[in-house]
Parts: sequence; structure tokens; C-alpha cells
Amino acid sequence: MVGPDRLEKLKNVIRKIFNKFGKVVSEFYPEEDGQTKGFIFLEYSNPKDAAQAIKTANGYQLDKKHIFDVSAFSDFEICKTVSEDWMPPEKQPYIDRGNLKSWLLDKDCNDHYSVIYAGGQQVAVFQNKRNGPELLTLRPGWTETCVQWSPHGTYLATFHQKGIALWGGAEFTRLQKFNHSGVQLIDFSPCERYLVTYTPPLDPNDPMSIVFWDVRTGAKKRAFAPGESAQWPVFKWGHKGNYFARIGGNSLSVYETPGFGLLEKKSIKVSNMKDFTWSPSDNLIAYWVPEDKDTPARLVMMEIPSRQERRSKNLFNVASCRMYWQKNGDFLAVKVERYTKSKKALFSTLELFRTRMKDIPVDTLDLKEPIIDFDWEPNGSKFVVLHGESPHISASFYDIEEGSLGKVVRLKTFEKKQLNSIFWSPTGQFVLLAGLKSFSGVLEFYDTGDMTLMNSCEHFMASDVEWDPTGRYVTTSVSWWGHKVDNAFNIWSFQGRLLQTQAMDQLCQFLWRPKPPSLLSDEDIKDLKKNFKKYQKMFEAEDIMKDTEASKEILEKRRNLFKEFSEIRKELNAAYKDYKPTRIQLRGLDTDSLDEDTDIEEETIEFFIKEETEVIEEGE
Repeated sequence: MVGPDRLEKLKNVIRKIFNKFGKVVSEFYPEEDGQTKGFIFLEYSNPKDAAQAIKTANGYQLDKKHIFDVSAFSDFEICKTVSEDWMPPEKQPYIDRGNLKSWLLDKDCNDHYSVIYAGGQQVAVFQNKRNGPELLTLRPGWTETCVQWSPHGTYLATFHQKGIALWGGAEFTRLQKFNHSGVQLIDFSPCERYLVTYTPPLDPNDPMSIVFWDVRTGAKKRAFAPGESAQWPVFKWGHKGNYFARIGGNSLSVYETPGFGLLEKKSIKVSNMKDFTWSPSDNLIAYWVPEDKDTPARLVMMEIPSRQERRSKNLFNVASCRMYWQKNGDFLAVKVERYTKSKKALFSTLELFRTRMKDIPVDTLDLKEPIIDFDWEPNGSKFVVLHGESPHISASFYDIEEGSLGKVVRLKTFEKKQLNSIFWSPTGQFVLLAGLKSFSGVLEFYDTGDMTLMNSCEHFMASDVEWDPTGRYVTTSVSWWGHKVDNAFNIWSFQGRLLQTQAMDQLCQFLWRPKPPSLLSDEDIKDLKKNFKKYQKMFEAEDIMKDTEASKEILEKRRNLFKEFSEIRKELNAAYKDYKPTRIQLRGLDTDSLDEDTDIEEETIEFFIKEETEVIEEGE
């Protein structure tokens, strides 16, 4: 309840929130004793806009003390006619969504991928088979911008002006929809239970810009204002989805699920925090704070929820930092851009934290030149660094020896490369180094087992690279969003052998469908690798059988086509003979002495095939 002095401010806040859903044609604020009664009446020009306002704004938290309760005016009539005799609610029938993991039951474990082409008008999902792609579904106008797979590949999200739709199952039926007008970005929790949607706000304090949803029920869990953050995601998820956090002012706010409340009801006070990142395997946060006058920059690793600092390190002459976790959380690399003594140039160093060791020892790797890109081997201790300046860019491979006293060992350096991006195979060992966009699509495939360059090739003007989840294939593509000609994607083997080339009109996006984590234990995986040759022979025999079946299918298809052609030809020849008297009569010929075939002129057509010249020398 507010008085006349604050009424206009309240109206402006209400209009800013509810005008997003449609045109408000009237508003009424009941008053008593010079103050509002705590409720208002809004009328929309369109019933659909009113319904969306009710669904989206109901439960909306305006501030710490005020939460909106939004209802339709017709609900009051329903309340007036409620019977005094209570009746239990009708049990809703169970809706079978089908097997959302059906795509994992494929005996041959073929991967799926989605493609947007025709300038965004067509969306297709294919199955990548040995003998070529198989179309699973093709839908015009399935999305208005792009699509996004959930982390385990269960859902396919499509973007629309009114919100997000989730699709899944064998037939890609719609499973859920989330009303959030103007949504442009989304983020799934690692467990796929929650979805975050983002709409660019006109005001950074718009509390409906970021909304958290329950994926299964479609219920809105909580909404937030984006604040002054300029990066996405604004909220970063912990490795299991039970925590998410953001930077706000001079604090780090950590929230917990499923309650979506602030952890221990208070933020972590850290002045001038620049950036943070979660460990991919533990409830561990790493963050850094820039220098302030005589106080050096500081990097800290903190446990959640205890908020205990596991490790910290002071850094000097720091211009910027960027953090890279290894996939298993065994290592953390911090790329530090430092000023030279003259403050006129920058050089890079790497701070390498061994998070599994006692007291988390740190190694420093000083490269003395700019770092273009860095990435860890997903399941190992190797990493690749692209450093230098064009045309003198080098690709250096390193390994970290085991033990707290282990050293950082440089394995090999390849010099004078036109590369700017690193793409490790999801299973490790193999890596694709690429020169994308301005570097014209240079591709180099490396095997880090013996540090050899397996193949060097090119996909001209390639803009994107995508490994399939098994690490067997890698795709390079030229997106229409970045380059208006030569739009196509190539599928390569992990060794760099070109397997497929698919030119697609105005290809926009190519995405492999992710897979959930393996159910096999580490011991099972070790046993598979140990007995790989036995399984290899079995798989090679199956491949030969499939190739034979494919050949039989092609021959059978050709036989059927020839049979159909022969039958059609036989029917047409019979019809030709049946109509022969009619044709002779129409030509005015004597049927007793002449035949229509006498008017047929024979014509010989010659084709020049080749010319051979033989020189005969004298004396032969």
C-alpha cells in the first residue's frame, strides 16, 4: 500500500512489467483513506496477452518483501460459486512421453546431428550412418533463430518470439514450452532438470529478464534482473546442478536448488571480483580479483558450501586473467596477461594448479609472448598452447608429470603455423588445430600419443568445428551467418580423412547431439582398451557384412528400377500397337497397301569420341 506521493512511481513500475505482455487499455488502483489497497485491476486488449501475463507474472518477486499474485477477473466469479461441500480434485491421467532415451538403443550406436539451412527456414535431424546420413525428421520453420541440444542430448530446444519449446522422443514430439517473450539465450543445468532463459532488458534492473524453469513441469522457479553483467551465462552452474552463482557488486551470490534460495541466506563478500568459474567435477569455485593500488591481484579456490579457501596465489603486473579447467577437474590453468616493465606491451604466463594434490601445488610456465588459444586434453594431463603472432604462430604441446614434484614437460613445438583454434577429441589423444575464418580454414590433425601430424588439409573459409560425442568424427562447416557463399559441412575421421561433403543452401548451424555420461566404470573401460584387438576384429567383420548388405541393397534397388522400367515399356509398346490403325487412318494412308512405317526416315547420328595420331618414321 502506498500513498499519493509514491503512487506515480508504483504505476511506472507496474507498467514497465506488464506492458511486456501486450497493450494495457485500462488500469484501476483502488484507494482507501488516501492509500492504495494493495491490489489493482489491469485490462488487456487481447485475451491471449492477459493469459500470458497471468502465467508469467504470477509469483514474480518485485523485491525482498513483495511478490505478485496475478489472477484473471473471472477467477473471482468462480470463487463466488464454490460449493461448501469439498470435492477432491480430479486425478489427472498420466501422459506417456515415450522413451526419451530411445535414440541410445541403436545397436550400431550411430550419432545424431541437427542442421539448420535455407537461411533458417528448414531444420533437419540426421542419423550419421556408415554409408551416409539418414534423415530422421525435417520441419520447415521449426525455430525462428537457432536450436540447442540439452547437455545429455535428451531435449532439443527451439527458439520462438513467445518463448522456448522442448522436443524429444523417437518422433521429436513437443514435451514442454516456456513463455518468455523475446528470449534470445538459454542455458541448461548440467543435470537437465532446469532451464534458464534470457530476454535482453530495456532496464538492467528488469526483474523478469532472467527466468529459471523446471524442465519437467514447466513451472517457473525464480526470476532475476541481469544487473550490469555483459557476459552469458550470467549465472554459472555447479557440476551437478545443485548450485548456481553470479557476481553482483562486491559479492558472489551462490544459490542452491531445488529451493532457489541464497545459500545460507547471505552472499560471499569479495571486493571487485572480476570473474569466477566452477570445477567440472567438484563443488569448487575459482575466482580472481584484479590489482588495486599496492595490493596485488589474487586468485582463490574456494569450497562450496563451506566457503573454505583451498588455495590462493598473489599475481603481479596483471592486465587480465582467464581460467581453464581440465574436464575431470584434475587441473586448473590460469592464463595471465602481464605488463612489461615499460607498461607498453603484454606477455603471457600460465599458472597451472594440480587440484588433486595436497595443498594444490602450482607450476608457472612463462612463454614471453601472447597466447592465442589454450586447451586441456579432456581425459589426461596434456595441453596445447597456440602462441606468438602471425605469421610466426607456434603450436606447443606439454605434459604434466605425476606427483607433487613433477615437472611441466614440453613434448614438441610446431612452428610457423596459420592456426588460431584448438579442438580436442572428447576422448583425448587426438586434437584438431584449425585456422578459422580469417585464416581460411587450415586444418591439422595431430596424434599426441607419438606427437605426429597425421594430416594437413583445408576447408576454405570454415567458421565452425564440432566433434561428435564419441570422438570418431569431427565436422567443419561454413555458416551462412558468417559467410554468404560456399555453405557446406564436411565430416572427417579423427585421423583427418574426409568422409562426407554436404553442400547445403544457406547452411546456418550444425550441431552433434550430445550423449549422457557412460555407465561403464573405469575398470570396464580399461578392460575394453586392453582387449581392443579382440573387439576390433568383431567390428571389422560387422562392417564387412554391412558393406555387403549395402551392396545387395543397391543391386536390388537397381533390379527393381529396371523391372519397373521394363513393365512400363511393355505397356507402352502394347498401346503403340493398339493405336496403329488409328494413326494410319489419321494420316490418310491405304491400310491395304501401305504401312505408317514407310514414312519413317532413317537418320544416322555420329559422335566424335577421340582422335589418335600416330607418327610413322622413315624406314619403318
